[in-house]
Amino acid sequence: MRTQLAVLRDMAKKGDSTPGAAENEEEEKSPKGPPSGPPSGPPKGAPMGAPMGMPMGMFPGVAASSAPPQRAAGPPVVVQQDNGEQEDEDESDEIVDTPVDEEEEFSDAPVPSADVSGMIGQSMAATPMSDVEALRAENVSMRNALTNATGIINEMDTQPMPPIVGDGFVVPGHVVSDFVRIGRQLQRDGLCHATVGSISTLSLDEPNLVHITKEGSPLGQLDERHVASGRLGEMSPPGVGNDWKIHTILLAVASLEHNGSAACAHLPAPYTTAMSLEQDLFVLRPPDLAGKQRFESVVIVDSDDVSEDDFLRQLSEGLQQSKCKAIVVRGGGVYAVGANFNEAWDNAAAIEHSMKISFLTRLADIE
Repeated sequence: MRTQLAVLRDMAKKGDSTPGAAENEEEEKSPKGPPSGPPSGPPKGAPMGAPMGMPMGMFPGVAASSAPPQRAAGPPVVVQQDNGEQEDEDESDEIVDTPVDEEEEFSDAPVPSADVSGMIGQSMAATPMSDVEALRAENVSMRNALTNATGIINEMDTQPMPPIVGDGFVVPGHVVSDFVRIGRQLQRDGLCHATVGSISTLSLDEPNLVHITKEGSPLGQLDERHVASGRLGEMSPPGVGNDWKIHTILLAVASLEHNGSAACAHLPAPYTTAMSLEQDLFVLRPPDLAGKQRFESVVIVDSDDVSEDDFLRQLSEGLQQSKCKAIVVRGGGVYAVGANFNEAWDNAAAIEHSMKISFLTRLADIE
């Protein structure tokens, strides 16, 4: 008995364990029951032994005494039999050695069910919508800018002007503003240039009172200093010049047509003036449909080799023959009349447009 105890002490000193110790350790390390569900991830570390079903010694690097791989322990799995009774507790405590299939473990992992194609479609649809919104905002900004610019231009064209106080009359401020507005419009249309041209109108407040621009006034830059007033049949106001008699005659004829209101514009329109220089031509006939609807013909009056009275008489008769809309002085431009400044401007622009078409058709040799 003493000899056996000494042998055991010697073995303990040398690091040997008692018989069955390895088996006890393996039993303690092994799980106490079967796994309750799928493992949470792949096995960690190198395998501890040869795969199940393989003979020992097939893999040289693996020791023959190594234990096969084991799954982690978990709560016991309850297995019901056909008769509805559970197995004995001693059977459930047994270790179930089932080989672990890594492919099955990865296949059992939950896969996110995200609609990738839908997300891509939404992202693609979001980009053009943002561009459309940006373009819409830019259009709104540009529209507001144009509206503001138009308002500024209108304010410049219709800016308030001071009234003109004359000898026994007053020219209202809105009449002076009309001179400024129509003068700028005529210059924008190219019907006049620099200081060539003049405009006039009959006063609606004072009978036989005429308001007219002074000689050499720039129609595109008029103000109250460029407007003079006088009465029909009297001498011309200071600074008006030779246009006074022509304007008064044409205003008197137009007032009979428009119930006492009349306006006149003398404009050196380039195409109308160029067409009037043909010596054998005494009437201008519009070739275009719009011109034919407006004018049947416009008379050309010669100012050379005639007296002033004959010239004024020809102007009066020629304007009546042209339906009291316009008359042309050969080489001197067009005199357009109307009930107000807008009608006079409209008639002058219409005859100028028709003469431009006539000039271009002659250059193109179109009959």
